[in-house]
Amino acid sequence: MTKSYDIIKAPIITEQSSRMIETENSYTFKVDRKANKIEIKKAVEEIFGVTVVRVNTINVLPKFKRMGKYEGYKQAYKKAIVKLADGQKIDKFAI
Repeated sequence: MTKSYDIIKAPIITEQSSRMIETENSYTFKVDRKANKIEIKKAVEEIFGVTVVRVNTINVLPKFKRMGKYEGYKQAYKKAIVKLADGQKIDKFAI
């Protein structure tokens, strides 16, 4: 695995992220917590072969969850919203 695949962990596919793909041409990824915007941009461009216009990042805090008598926290992660240039898309997101 190269460094790019270590930075981009997984795509986030929800109703809101699907709507952002259609309207704003923005894709959402779960990324490494130590990665910065420049590293995320280079990784997406290298992996998918597209031109990235803008990267926004969000630190998602751990959320308290309870399952019966067991309780704990969901894992914290970093989310990146990547806007692509006009006319470009990532085919891997098509369902």
